[in-house]
Amino acid sequence: MKSAWNDADAKEAIARYGKAGIGADLALRVYTTRLLGRDPQLVLHGGGNTSVKTRVTDLNGEETDVLCVKGSGWDMATIDPPGMPAVRLDALKRLRARKAMSDDEMVRVQRANLIDPASPNPSVETLLHAFVPHKFVDHTHSAAVLGLIDQPDGPARAREVYGDRMGLVPYILPGFGLAKKSAEAFDADPSVEGLILEKHGIFTFGADAREAYERMIAMVTRAEEYLARGRKAVFVSAQLPQQVATQTDIAPILRGACALPDAKTEGAWKRFVLDFRSGAAVLNFVNGADVSRYSQAGVITPDHTIRTKNWPLIAPAPRAGREADFRAQVRDAVATFVKHYEDYFARNNARVGGDRIMLDPAPRVILVPGLGLFGLGTSKKDARVAADLAEAAVDAITAAEATGRFESISEADMFDCEYWPLEQAKLGSAKPLPLAGQVAVITGAGGAIGAATAKAFAQAGAEVALLDRDLTAAQAKAKAIGGAALAVPCDVTDAASVAKAFEAVAAHFGGVDILVSNAGAAWQGKIGEVDESVLRQSFELNFFAHQKMAQGAVKIMRAQGTGGCLLFNVSKQAVNPGPNFGPYGLPKAATLFLVRQYALDYGADGIRANAVNADRIRSGLLTDDFIKARSQARGLTEKDYMSGNLLGREVTAEDVAQAFLHQALELKTTADITTVDGGNIAAALR
Repeated sequence: MKSAWNDADAKEAIARYGKAGIGADLALRVYTTRLLGRDPQLVLHGGGNTSVKTRVTDLNGEETDVLCVKGSGWDMATIDPPGMPAVRLDALKRLRARKAMSDDEMVRVQRANLIDPASPNPSVETLLHAFVPHKFVDHTHSAAVLGLIDQPDGPARAREVYGDRMGLVPYILPGFGLAKKSAEAFDADPSVEGLILEKHGIFTFGADAREAYERMIAMVTRAEEYLARGRKAVFVSAQLPQQVATQTDIAPILRGACALPDAKTEGAWKRFVLDFRSGAAVLNFVNGADVSRYSQAGVITPDHTIRTKNWPLIAPAPRAGREADFRAQVRDAVATFVKHYEDYFARNNARVGGDRIMLDPAPRVILVPGLGLFGLGTSKKDARVAADLAEAAVDAITAAEATGRFESISEADMFDCEYWPLEQAKLGSAKPLPLAGQVAVITGAGGAIGAATAKAFAQAGAEVALLDRDLTAAQAKAKAIGGAALAVPCDVTDAASVAKAFEAVAAHFGGVDILVSNAGAAWQGKIGEVDESVLRQSFELNFFAHQKMAQGAVKIMRAQGTGGCLLFNVSKQAVNPGPNFGPYGLPKAATLFLVRQYALDYGADGIRANAVNADRIRSGLLTDDFIKARSQARGLTEKDYMSGNLLGREVTAEDVAQAFLHQALELKTTADITTVDGGNIAAALR
């Protein structure tokens, strides 16, 4: 591992933050924190922390000594000065004289001594940073250091690698107790350059930001070099099928097997989004004949438990062409996993007094021999976090097994950390959005109605895939939505393009829960005079494309086994045909009945089918030129033409999007056609 320190960049950070009134100490603290945070071999997703002891002016205008420490949950890779709350240092140092302190009291004392009351909570390891006298203190969860110390003889190995340069601290849950133990280890030899915390990570110290940072790099490098010397072959491979099923074939099966039925609402599920990882290191790990031992031994550092749980689910190796067998085997494996988790919770909850409330028992990491691993989360972001941490575990456990034998903390310690309120607080307590964990596919998403629908579904918590023949338009709309919104090229009239699009969605998110089949175009002409090719062209887009999309979605939904929702954009032409619109209205009428047929044929699978019947929406169908021509032909202003309905209100793409969203949320509604036109009795269904 090499130092990324750059004098020019350090000076630039001082100058840039200085313009905002930030001193050089904090500017360099932020600079080196980012250097550490951007290296996934050191920290991941809110892990690790850093601090600097400096002086600031408080709200009374008085200069005071403070500890600026990383705020709880902030990401070191992107941190800025607001993520380093300043706490009065003398107040923190006096706490060392205490014999004991509860977590709640520790948090209250730290918050009571914030310079800015609006600052985020300081790190749970704030007191450790305060009790060590060095100006700059860095802490990471280096994969190499964890590979070195996560072994039965980890302390001896650490002593062999570092000699007297690093102090050793036995495992203890973070907080006041760990801070005291670490301070005692430092006092035993104040010459140490840092501390190795058993089963937890590494701290380094320095008089300036560069010294603390480069000591971290140096100490991690020593661990890497030790692990590389005399490294034996790792993980004899198990016997695997000659042909393994593909990621896109099994992802929906895994996703459905891990979904949890909602005990309060019939037909509702807690679903998970997936994130897939593979590669030589991952395959070496998941293919190991002894994977049921080393993968189930526990977490590499307690900080991971709230994101990955304490062990992954091991799936059977999926044979190509035997997906039905795989589905049954996976469901058995998940049931076993859930029972194991429930028993683990019951044992340990009784041990601590029985006052904990069990988290959901679903796995957050799945190992699939022959294929790779999946991270699971209620959003794509959370799934990526789980997958990133799982890959870090692969690296650390592989390193430990290559030089000895991996050993985690005890089950009791894992439980105490998983159900530790200060760790749970990192996840937040906000009520989940109604479509959290669900994946919605929207066609024609580069247009007005499709884009508005994708935005509405994303705001409701869904992960959205925006399909459009015009990929550039879909990408622009996806970028505007942000998050994990995915743009996928798709010609909905082409079966191969549709199949490829669904494969892309399944590969990215793991499956599909909602289809909004929206793409369409309006062909005109008197029905008795229109060329047959025009009629066939309209049927391809306005009927058969809906059928292709619905078939692809249903295939995935049935593999998942958690129901789903098919939503179609039909038109008022389907029930109230207008003159010269037969080429458009006829396939739309067929699509209206297609909706009801899907509702009839797949209701037993929990798959709902509904449609929105909209009229006069500014979109690719109803262009500005078309609106102008129609208005002039009727002797109306454009405003009067667009609001020519019973309510006298123009209907927008956003109104249609809200109708689709309503149908997606109504778990006991199917075969419904919702009219969104401001009121047109002639188009009302009866």
